[in-house]
Amino acid sequence: MAKKEEHKHELLENPEALKNTLVDAENWLERNPKISLGIAAVVVLAVAGFFGFKYYTKNQNLEAQKLMFQAVYYFEQDSLTYALEGDGNNLGFKAIIDRYSMTDAANLASYYAGACLLKQGDFKSARTYLEKYSSNDVLVQARAYALIGDTYMEEGAFEDAAKFYSKAANHEPNKFFSPAYLMKEALAYEKLSQNDKAKEAYDKIITQFVGSPEYQNARKYKARLETNS
Repeated sequence: MAKKEEHKHELLENPEALKNTLVDAENWLERNPKISLGIAAVVVLAVAGFFGFKYYTKNQNLEAQKLMFQAVYYFEQDSLTYALEGDGNNLGFKAIIDRYSMTDAANLASYYAGACLLKQGDFKSARTYLEKYSSNDVLVQARAYALIGDTYMEEGAFEDAAKFYSKAANHEPNKFFSPAYLMKEALAYEKLSQNDKAKEAYDKIITQFVGSPEYQNARKYKARLETNS
């Protein structure tokens, strides 16, 4: 180990030693031109492949976004089957997810598909799609967590529901949506008869979101729990 360290320091401190090492490397490349060309070719192909893949996925994403327009329209009109499966001429969310799987559009389609299936009562399938969704959009990501909570709530799995409502409420907390998620979390805990945890959720609304529409109900429901305890 000492010899290796000495050699390393020699290269750093002795310009002549470093020069000799570089000359040796250059001579090796000259003696092995095929290997040198092979290494260069691999590097060029890797760089070209990287940029080619980025260009391809960008085009695929733009194409998928255009195709998804009609599915989003059906979703907004509550035509959920058309939104999911397509109408024979336009693709639905499921086909967009399958055909354009590596795109941002397919990622967003997973959110929409999950929301559709939740409305249709297919809670397990809804979760499968919603759990695939991942975004830097903090509001939509929080909404996805809350919808997963809704699927568990509908199935009576209140512990899991509370966990995802809490996750939604604490994902970049804000006065517009977090209070509603906290109300759902509190309800889930009430279903579990875990009133202390329910009161904690109500208390967060009372102390952190005074101006929210949920504020008065949170005070009322917390007072009810304290009276009955």
